[in-house]
Amino acid sequence: MRLPILTMIILIVVNVFVDIYIWRCIVNKERKRWPGVVYAWSSLFFIIFIIVTVALPRRSGSDAVLLAVMWMLYTYLSVYISKYVFCIISFIGLIPRLWRGKRWKAMNIIGSVAAIAVFVTMWWGALINRTRYQIKEVVIEFADLPDAFDGYRVLQFSDFHVGTYGSDTTFVSEIVDVINNQRADLVLFTGDIVNRRTDELLPQVKPLSRLKAADGVYSILGNHDYGDYKKWPSAEMKSENMDMMYRLQRDMGWNLMNNRSEYIRRGNDSIALIGVENWGDPPFTVYGDLDKAYPMQSDSTFKILMTHNPAHWSEKIADNDTVNIALSLSGHTHAMQCQIGSWSPAEWRYDNWGGLYDDLSSRHKLYVNIGLGTVALPARIGATPEITVLTLRKAH
Repeated sequence: MRLPILTMIILIVVNVFVDIYIWRCIVNKERKRWPGVVYAWSSLFFIIFIIVTVALPRRSGSDAVLLAVMWMLYTYLSVYISKYVFCIISFIGLIPRLWRGKRWKAMNIIGSVAAIAVFVTMWWGALINRTRYQIKEVVIEFADLPDAFDGYRVLQFSDFHVGTYGSDTTFVSEIVDVINNQRADLVLFTGDIVNRRTDELLPQVKPLSRLKAADGVYSILGNHDYGDYKKWPSAEMKSENMDMMYRLQRDMGWNLMNNRSEYIRRGNDSIALIGVENWGDPPFTVYGDLDKAYPMQSDSTFKILMTHNPAHWSEKIADNDTVNIALSLSGHTHAMQCQIGSWSPAEWRYDNWGGLYDDLSSRHKLYVNIGLGTVALPARIGATPEITVLTLRKAH
């Protein structure tokens, strides 16, 4: 038995018990029969609903099918997470029965209010916050920054996943206008422009081609940009998908940094911009090759590294005396598309999931952008889409 099927069975069984408990709460409270009947039929509907959702082809299906699965799964989760909240709070009301007391009836009311609040919050994340944005202004000081780059402004954006928007260019166009209005010296995109296939990018080429900066627009590839999340009929078709990725980024005027580097010059001063391919988490391929991109990593040149996965910084750069890379820029985490204040469940998976980090030596800094788009679930509960403007300052 495959794990997804086993997981689905466990999920359905648990949710049946949840539904039975809530049904009993309704039946015990309501004198009329119809509320219990309606709830029972709605529960049966959602059992069928999740079976159909899981059965739809996600890796081999069309983009329309993938989007449908995302929204169907999110609908199911929003309903049942709300039910879990009600049940947990309602169970607290049963505690007095342990010593033969009366249950706290108010807990059902509190549970109902909390469940509604959770449901509304989840759909706020899907329908409103998903297409909002925040501009984060970050000032970073470096002792070895060349004088000519004091005050240099680097704009970073990441994880756009434009396939989630289909042919609708509204949000992408808005973001392009916002980025251009920042008048940054340099614009950097740190990977995951699509979900599965390069042709998702086609409707968005025109607005993305309007991006501009004094020293250019540079990009790298993320784990979703290689076609590894789709079943391809042949290796040749997967290769054609990658060729299209390279071509479209050229057509947009972006400089794709596949394990290479360039110098950015201001008068007699210069800094090195390094871009590596994706540092894949198992079972995905590690495409990134820092040695190829910039062999002399210990030299005195001030360097900015674009690497999609922040794990690359943790594993190969942080506290490494042989590597002199002052600033690394990553994305990938999305803050798991959920953030409450300064906390995110991304902490359970990533050592560095969002914001500015430093190593013990204070020689290697990392900024993780939580991205603009969504993947898997079409919502951002907190974790508002981010555009980062980094101002480099000479430390005195």
